[in-house]
Amino acid sequence: MFGFASIFLILLAGALISYAGWGVVSAIGQSAENIDSILLEAVGYTIISIAVFDVGKYLLEEEAIRARELRHAGEARRSLTKFISTIAIAVFLEALVAVFEAAKQDMSMMLCPTLLMFVGVALIVGLGIFQRLSIEVEMETGGPRKEPKNDAEAREEKEEELEAPAEESSRPALQS
Repeated sequence: MFGFASIFLILLAGALISYAGWGVVSAIGQSAENIDSILLEAVGYTIISIAVFDVGKYLLEEEAIRARELRHAGEARRSLTKFISTIAIAVFLEALVAVFEAAKQDMSMMLCPTLLMFVGVALIVGLGIFQRLSIEVEMETGGPRKEPKNDAEAREEKEEELEAPAEESSRPALQS
């Protein structure tokens, strides 16, 4: 189900980009006074489509392809960080577009874009807190674990783990 949902979201993101492109192409033939709002609208659709595409990509990579329940804390942290970073960028860009649209129409409409900026800041602050807490948990549980890229690397890491205690016990203790 995650695979179907992610493919559907990716197709919707493509449709939004196509719609934005069609709006720009059709605006070229119109009068110059209307083109700025159409271009800003196209930027908004593009930003939303990037966020929707990233959600679809996240579902496809993390839930459909990998489909692992138990992950290392570091892996989950990196995955969530990439996802939230993309969403935060989309929120900031959408807020910026909303600021330009509100500034052109009526300055009293600046409240919504300003609140959207605060939401973006809250996302970044929340991500920072999450990063800090998850790194502390990783350090308490033995540090971040690096996944081997292939079987040979996995065997090398296993051999290093087996050799490490023998090397430590053969070294003389340092006296202070």
